[in-house]
Amino acid sequence: MIVTFTANPSLDRTVALPGPLERGEVQRAVSVRQESGGKGVNVSRALVASGLESVAVLPGADSDPVLAGLRETGVPFVSLPIDEPLRTNVALTEPGGVTTKINEPGPALDADQQEALIKLLLESSRGASWVVLAGSLPPGFPADFYATVARRIRAAGNGSAPYIAVDSSGAPLAAAMSGDGSGADGTATGSGKPDLLKPNAEELAELAAAAGFASATADELEADPVAAAAAAAAVVRSGVGAVLATLGSKGAVLVTADGAWLATHPPVAAVSTVGAGDSALAGYLLAHGRGAAPADCLRQAVAHGAAAASLPGSTVPAVHQTTPDAVTITALRKD
Repeated sequence: MIVTFTANPSLDRTVALPGPLERGEVQRAVSVRQESGGKGVNVSRALVASGLESVAVLPGADSDPVLAGLRETGVPFVSLPIDEPLRTNVALTEPGGVTTKINEPGPALDADQQEALIKLLLESSRGASWVVLAGSLPPGFPADFYATVARRIRAAGNGSAPYIAVDSSGAPLAAAMSGDGSGADGTATGSGKPDLLKPNAEELAELAAAAGFASATADELEADPVAAAAAAAAVVRSGVGAVLATLGSKGAVLVTADGAWLATHPPVAAVSTVGAGDSALAGYLLAHGRGAAPADCLRQAVAHGAAAASLPGSTVPAVHQTTPDAVTITALRKD
């Protein structure tokens, strides 16, 4: 079983436009879709769609539309009741897949609610193979929240804790890489470094700089997979187990302590890029759960991401909708 944790879930509304976005003008939508979202929620949705057991842990009132959507689609979840409604995110998609996102901040949760969420996650993750800590943090959460949660999962596992993946951005992602976090009593417990980080090119550039790698822009990393692999290798040398870096239409690289690989997929007719990275992470976890080698985990990740980009809104693909045989794997130097 794979448990996902989404501290800041959302109701994702995707508005498809008939042409390019025109600022200051009135435009009529071609279609509107609405799905329960947030990075961890999207990973659970993709896993369940492919027949894998997954549970989403998140805050939200029982009547909240996000939770109602999970019920309707048959995605198991465990929630911490809160009074405030969850946020709504809006994505505007243009023909060709260009996407503009407007994300709300989400409801603030106090220290007691944060602790209750952690305890709910610890209880839900007993016996899990992976725990995915994903997405932005709500207002008021400390930047080292994911690192703290990782430490507590490992402490609670007493030597048999699940693997931990982190997919976030900014300060929470940097803190997860460093592993800096505290236990419930304010003291460090266990290791907060994840077994897998899933940055995009922009986030990889930030992580690599923090790890002492020569500065590079997101565009440079997307254009040069060898440079992307070297940047990811610097992050792995900092103590992270592996880095799965998605590079948009250029594919993705996977770097572990033992190797580095690039995966590319033939171009697809992009409809919406919302959730494509989340689907890529789900594809990796799906293959890992089947005992696949690292390169084949990367293969399924890119196949999932490409399939997601070809679907409307934040629709996630099932494994039968992906084309892993179309993915090309190339071994890379990582230094």
